[in-house]
Amino acid sequence: SYHHLIDPCSHFVLACAHLTHFIIFSLFQKKPLTAVIKEVCDKWNLPGPDNYALQYADGVQTYITESNRLDIKNGSILRLTKAPGRCAEDLYKGIQSSDSGVRCDSLKLLADVSTDITFAQEFISRDGHSLLVKIVEDAHEAPLIMTHTLTAFMELMDHGIVSWENLSSVFIKKIASFGNAKVLDTSIQQVSLAILESMVLSSSSLFNEVKHEITLERLVSHLQVTNQQLQTKAMALLMAMLLAGGEADRQVRNIIHSSSSVGDEMAHYLYVLQTVRLNHLEARMRTPLDSYNQEQRDMLHGLRQAAFETESESGLSNERRRSLCAKEFKKLGFSNNSNPGLDLSRCPPGLLALDTMAYFASRYPDAYSRFVLENSSREDKHECPFARSSIQLTLILCEILRIGEPPSETGSDYHPIFFAQDRLLEELFCICIQLLNKTWKEMRATQEDFDKVMQVVREQITRTLSSKPTSLELFKNKVNVLNYSEILKLRQTERLHQEETLAPPVLELKERLKPELLELIRQQRLNRLCHGTLFRKISSRRRQDKLWYCRLSPNHKVLHYGDVEEETEMPSIEALQEKIPVADIKSVVTGKDCPHMKENKGKQTKEVLDLAFSITYDVEEYSLNFIASSRTDFCLWTDGLNVLLGKEMSSESMRSELEILLSMEIKLRLLDLENVPIPDTAPPIPKPPSNFNFCYDFSQAEQ
Repeated sequence: SYHHLIDPCSHFVLACAHLTHFIIFSLFQKKPLTAVIKEVCDKWNLPGPDNYALQYADGVQTYITESNRLDIKNGSILRLTKAPGRCAEDLYKGIQSSDSGVRCDSLKLLADVSTDITFAQEFISRDGHSLLVKIVEDAHEAPLIMTHTLTAFMELMDHGIVSWENLSSVFIKKIASFGNAKVLDTSIQQVSLAILESMVLSSSSLFNEVKHEITLERLVSHLQVTNQQLQTKAMALLMAMLLAGGEADRQVRNIIHSSSSVGDEMAHYLYVLQTVRLNHLEARMRTPLDSYNQEQRDMLHGLRQAAFETESESGLSNERRRSLCAKEFKKLGFSNNSNPGLDLSRCPPGLLALDTMAYFASRYPDAYSRFVLENSSREDKHECPFARSSIQLTLILCEILRIGEPPSETGSDYHPIFFAQDRLLEELFCICIQLLNKTWKEMRATQEDFDKVMQVVREQITRTLSSKPTSLELFKNKVNVLNYSEILKLRQTERLHQEETLAPPVLELKERLKPELLELIRQQRLNRLCHGTLFRKISSRRRQDKLWYCRLSPNHKVLHYGDVEEETEMPSIEALQEKIPVADIKSVVTGKDCPHMKENKGKQTKEVLDLAFSITYDVEEYSLNFIASSRTDFCLWTDGLNVLLGKEMSSESMRSELEILLSMEIKLRLLDLENVPIPDTAPPIPKPPSNFNFCYDFSQAEQ
C-alpha cells in the first residue's frame, strides 16, 4: 500500500508495501504516472510495469489516472494492483470459464470493480457487456451467478458508456420475466427491477416495451412483501413508469391506489411522486397573465362568452364593445373589470387560476353558468364574485397541496385521491368552487366577509383531505356534509377540548379575564350605537326606496332617528326629528317575532328574517322596526340594545370576539416578559408620508 504526505519540498512521500515489505517512495505530481509505476515496480523487481496501476485501498477503490491524480488527499492509502486493461482481460476470460466456481468468482469481482469508470471503459471496449447480456438471455446459470451478472451489468450501464436503446427485446423480456416470477431469488428480482427502472427512465420506446412485458399485478405483490429492499425497488419502478407514462397512464396510478398495505418507505415514495407530479404546475402558478398573449386573452374572453349569451360583437364600435366587456367582467366577479388581466397578475396563483376557471367552464358548463348567473343577478349585496373567489381558491389549493415546494427527505404525507385522478387540482377546484358558493350562502356573506368565507372553505377542504378520501366522489360527499354550521360545532368542540387540557391556573385566569373583556365588548357596542347606522325602509312591494338613520345619544339615554338623504354620511342628533327614551324601551325582538315580519308573514325570505329586529316601547307597545344591511350590523345593534336594557349579549359575533380577546390576552399574560420594558404610554404615531401615490384607487374598479 501507499501512504503519502506532502514534504517541505512539495512532493509526495509514499510508503509502499508489497507482501510484507515496505519502502518509502517520493512522488512528484508533475511526473507521469507511467514513470511512477515503473519506479515502484523496479524497487520491487516486478516485471511488466504496464500490467500495474495505482488504486485507492479504502472506500471506493477507484483507479488513479492522470485526470484524477490531483484529487489525492493527504493521508490517502493507495495500493499497487492490476492495470484496468489487464484486469478486464482476466475477468473477460474468467466469466467464460467452464468451471462454475471460477465464473462465480469472476462475476462477483466484476460486479465490484465495474463501479470504476476506467475499468468499465476497458471491459466494454472488449465487448464484455454483450457477454453479460448473453448470459442473461441464456438463463442457464445458478441464482448466485445470475445475481452477480445482473449486478455487474447494472454497474457498467450506470456509467452511460453504452446506450440502453441497444438492448435486445429478448433481454428486456428476460429481465421482465425475473420481475414477474412468483418464485425466484429475491436478489435477482431486486436487481432486475432496478434495471427495468433505468430502462423506463432512459427512453419512451423502452418504457412502452417494459410496460407491455411487466405484470403490474405482480409489482403490487412486491409492495406487500416483508423484504423492504424488494418493496423499495418495486415502488421505484412504479414511480418511474408513472413519471414516464404521462397523465393518461391511469393503469399504473390505479395499481398504486389499490395497494392496501403502505409502509413508511412506500408512503415516502408516494409522497415524493405526488410532489414531483404536482410541481409540474409550478411554472403556470408563477407566471402572470400576459395581456399581449392572444391565447391567454382568448381564454379570458372565453369565460365571459361562456357565461353570457351576447349578440355578435363584430358590429359594435370599439367603445361600445369595451363597455359591454367591462360590464360582463364585473358580473363575472373581476375586481378590475376594465382590465381583468390585472386580477391574474398576482403570482401565485398566476395563470393557474385562469386554467382552473377555464376548466370548470368547459368541463361543467351548466354548473358554471348557474354559479355566474345566480350571483350576477342579485341586488342585495350578497353576490359571490366568481373570478375573485376562483383566484383565491386556486391559491388555497396550491398551498394545501404544497405546489412548488420541493419534497422533503422524510415526508410521507400523501393524498390517496391523487392516485385516482388525472387532473387532481382542476377537479378539486370544480368541487370546491361550488362548495364555496354554498358556504357563502350559508354564511349570508357580503363582500366584507370575503376573507372569513375563504377561511371557512380552507378549513372544509383541509379537514376533508385529512380523512384521506380515496376518490373524488368520496371527497365531494364528505366536504359537502361539512357545512358552515358543522365547522362552527367542530370549532366549539375543539375549543372545549383545548380548555379541558389547560392547566387549572390558566382556566382560572381565563375566568378572571372574562368580565373585563365582556365590558370592553359592551363599550364597543354602545360606541357603535352612538355613531349610528343607516337603514333602508322596505315597502310592501319590497322595493328599497327610503333611507333612515338611527343613533344613540352620547349619554346613552335617548335613541334618535329620522329619514335622511342618500348622500348623508352621519347626521347630527339635531337633524334627526324622532326620538325614543331608552327608559321606555320594553324589549328587543328578532326574526319572525318582529311586528313588521308578522305583517308580511310568508312573504319575507329567510335572509330578511335573519336581519330583522324591533324594539317595543311605551305602554301601548309601539315598535321601531329595523332590517340590518348585514349580519354584522344585526349583531352589533341587538347586542347594544340588550346592553342598554341590562341584558346579556347573545350574538355569535360577541362569542367569537370574546374568544379571540381571551386567547390573545392569555397568550400575552403567559409571555416571558422578564427584563422587557413595557411602555406606560402608546408609541407616537409617525408623520404621514409626503404623498399617497402608493394607494390603490378603488374607484377605478367600479367603472
